[in-house]
Amino acid sequence: MKKYIIILCISLFVLTSCSKWLDVKPMSEVEQSTLFQTETGFQEALNGVYATCNTSQSYGELTCGFLDYLVGNYSQNTLSGLSGSTYKPFFTYDYTNSDAISKSDMIWQQLYKSIALCNAILDNIDTKKNIFSGNNYGVIKGEALALRGYLHFDLLRLYAPSYASNPDAVAIPYITEFSLKGAPRSKVSEVLTKIITDLNAAKLLLKSSDPILSTTYVVGYPTTTKDAVNTKYTNENTGKNIFFNNRRDRLNYYAVCGTLARVSLYKQDKVTALANALEVINAKNTVNGVVVDKFPWSTKERITTSDPELKDRIFYTELIFGWYSPGLKTDLINKFENSNQGMYTSLAYFNNAFETGSGGPGGTDMRYANLYNSLSNVSGDMMLTYKYHRDASSNMYDLRLPAIRLSEMYYIAAESAFDTDPVQAWTYFNKVRFQRGITATLSGNDKNLFISELVKESRKEFFAEGQLFYLFKRLNKSINTINGTNIPASNKIFVLPIPDAELQYGSTVTQ
Repeated sequence: MKKYIIILCISLFVLTSCSKWLDVKPMSEVEQSTLFQTETGFQEALNGVYATCNTSQSYGELTCGFLDYLVGNYSQNTLSGLSGSTYKPFFTYDYTNSDAISKSDMIWQQLYKSIALCNAILDNIDTKKNIFSGNNYGVIKGEALALRGYLHFDLLRLYAPSYASNPDAVAIPYITEFSLKGAPRSKVSEVLTKIITDLNAAKLLLKSSDPILSTTYVVGYPTTTKDAVNTKYTNENTGKNIFFNNRRDRLNYYAVCGTLARVSLYKQDKVTALANALEVINAKNTVNGVVVDKFPWSTKERITTSDPELKDRIFYTELIFGWYSPGLKTDLINKFENSNQGMYTSLAYFNNAFETGSGGPGGTDMRYANLYNSLSNVSGDMMLTYKYHRDASSNMYDLRLPAIRLSEMYYIAAESAFDTDPVQAWTYFNKVRFQRGITATLSGNDKNLFISELVKESRKEFFAEGQLFYLFKRLNKSINTINGTNIPASNKIFVLPIPDAELQYGSTVTQ
């Protein structure tokens, strides 16, 4: 029998002017004691968590991989291409296929590796509290706790029944210490309680330490002379301490609020979900003496421009948190822009999703006109997502994979408010539609209509971001695939198999 043990063969990203990489061998207790002697060592370890997440084996796959096949976004014809070949079993929900097992096991292993490093930080930080300067202790511990909760939540949403369907189902291990020992699997409800405990602790620490809370921390577009109408230029990367720059690349205070909103809605606690979503929505800045939204809506000028330097396909200013992933550029091009092996959807399905027919709102939807590109091949007329397309030599936005968006906070607020105040719920919901160019408003007391519209808008908003699978699962909604097949909601499609090694030996990551 093969014994599986925790090994952290990772690269730690050091935020220095030369952006050097430091290779770290499997982390023994001796090596931990060396790394965690200094504040810089803790910073490097925390950067290492993000480095393990910002890969094609982790959130590169979860954001732009098999999860969107599971909700029927892509044409089966794409599966003949090289990048699509390993996705074939996901089109038919065949989780027993070796390719599906390989990808599913990989995600389990990668996320638990990242959790192990969070635990290494948390196991050591309190005894070294006196070595930290300024607010660094609160930021580092807060982010480590937040990451541990965030990663466990995605594991729960992938490998266990939803809370709505079975809160007492045996789910996943919740790992809270750096150890070679296995851990028992907890119930869905128990895992959620532990996630919320970590997130609340993180929120409390970051509340008093995170620079993003300053009203002078400005989220906006990078400074340019080409866009004189936009005065909300960012100062996110101008601080003297590089470690505290670009807070939206990390699980910052508002990202923790967003995660709590997401988790609370999953647990059907709509009061807490609404409160945390509104904390993000209502956050403010002061720019040139004027109070403005902390997270401004992306401007029409930047979304619709033909200038490759300024083109904003990712809705840059609306990202509450994103995985900074410049190393995934080639992988994303192969998936979405290579006509021979790209992940694309039929023109008919695309037009139906964006409601471009007579009287539909698709004609004015900026997402429809600016985030996709047409393609004709032997399979017919197709559409490729250009959401991640960037001009390599000039585009001013770093490559980020969306993790938490402003629009999701409005959707969560709308769903959480609907039962008690449907008028306000539709106000939140219509706000996103208006910002995407849809002027027609929706209203009424019909909850089924609201959920139907929420699903439709989410399909437009989160295409190629991996979030739709979680939405369908939470709502227990059947899936209408690109070829018109209706897949009934069930755990057979919504619950990925836990790796055999975990079931046999109770370990959590790869050997």
